Amino acid sequence: MKILFKPLLVTGFFSICLLNTLIAQTSIVYDIVLGCGRVIDPETKLDAIRNVGIIQHRIAAISTHPLKGKETINVSGLVVAPGFIDLHVHGRSNKEQEYQLHDGLTTTLELEWGIEFLKNWYASRESKALINFGASVCWPFERFRAMEKYKEQTVQFYQSSLNTESSLEKLFNTIGASYSETLSCEETNKMLSNINQSLSEGGIGIGVPIGYLPKNNPGETLRVYQLAAEKKALIFSHVREASIMGIQEAIADAMLTGASLHIVHINSMSLSKVQIALDMIEMANKKGFDISTEMYPYTAASTLLQSAIFNEGWQEKLGMNYGDLQLVATGERLTKETFETYRKTGGAVIMHMMKPEWIKIGLSNPKTMIASDGMPYAPMAHPRTAGTFSRVLGKYVREEKVIDLITAIGKMSYLPAKRLETIAPSMLHKGRMQVGADADISIFNPTTISDKASFDKGLAFSEGMEYVLVNGKIILRNGNILSNTFPGQPIFGKFKK
Repeated sequence: MKILFKPLLVTGFFSICLLNTLIAQTSIVYDIVLGCGRVIDPETKLDAIRNVGIIQHRIAAISTHPLKGKETINVSGLVVAPGFIDLHVHGRSNKEQEYQLHDGLTTTLELEWGIEFLKNWYASRESKALINFGASVCWPFERFRAMEKYKEQTVQFYQSSLNTESSLEKLFNTIGASYSETLSCEETNKMLSNINQSLSEGGIGIGVPIGYLPKNNPGETLRVYQLAAEKKALIFSHVREASIMGIQEAIADAMLTGASLHIVHINSMSLSKVQIALDMIEMANKKGFDISTEMYPYTAASTLLQSAIFNEGWQEKLGMNYGDLQLVATGERLTKETFETYRKTGGAVIMHMMKPEWIKIGLSNPKTMIASDGMPYAPMAHPRTAGTFSRVLGKYVREEKVIDLITAIGKMSYLPAKRLETIAPSMLHKGRMQVGADADISIFNPTTISDKASFDKGLAFSEGMEYVLVNGKIILRNGNILSNTFPGQPIFGKFKK
């Protein structure tokens, strides 16, 4: 019900009916009313002062007139936006979600890598999450458990996963030995069967981080794309290497099979060739192929030092040297000697490898979405873990005016929701400030919103995010997280049984 009254001249019976309707509408008492905020809806381009009425988990009214609420919050001077949706996170616990809430996030999804044992993971987060959560099927894991030689390790991994929190580094270290293995025909078929099973457990598409499996047989990857095309599932890919060739390979697989493809962090995949990469995606779109991308607003990447990214020749491929690497555990810049030492033990590093102008090129593209690639919590983790969305709003909207406010909000909410609608039906109701939409809402001060995490000082909560509502429940109030409140709900893929 959208309440926007206009004077009407109606007589007789119809005037009585209309009057009764208006009285009924104005007598509604909403659970929460957000009063006099600057409401922005990126789909309809609404940008105006409105009152928002919420009943249970949905937006029930957006009105120019006052609304009655059990609780009324004066949000004048603040922007009332659809809750931000992050397609690319690696932190899987509430510790990361605390930082994400201060960044305006209401939904975070692990779609690049996906998550192992999806059924168990979804169950482990039930009634415990601060914000909405979900994940894709993890292709590297499904191929690992398809191999007969790793059958015993799979069982052990499953048993240990029941008692400890799942983490990307634990997954990586457990299945890493399989990355250079070639699958037999039987194992390939088993892998595809495993992917189907995990899709039925709620997986949102298929995570294909082939950049971490550089020796993978291209024929195997093509089979995964074929499966995605047949099922109308979405591929999320970290391409084979940070180069135009890697992007071309992914686009070629998508075009050959007809699979829908989302290329993650286009900025760190294409580096100085970001415009060419965006042009290729646009060319494919114009030919009718379903390909999209995302980026984060920082000039550094981050990954695990033990990964294949740092195999021999990495300096030349990435245009980096040892001093461009920063160890997350200590914050130190590496040398040849410390690189070789820490490479053996592993751990996350920050990779200073991009230029500011490349970020601006990516942000200026109207179809590029914002996604953090946020890493698991560590005091000196990459600042994108805490400040991605606030950085866009503060630095690139308010200060540098690279894009305008409504465009930025669209990149953070509506575009991600729209991208996922065909694979995750609940996203039809997210990413919008409209009557009937889920009451996932981020409310911030446009004059103060800014990221405070840094490469030198580590993680910190962003400033300027005043309120966040998740499924109609206030979880961040006056910049503070409410205790013992867990309104986050699972986001499942359409194949869930």
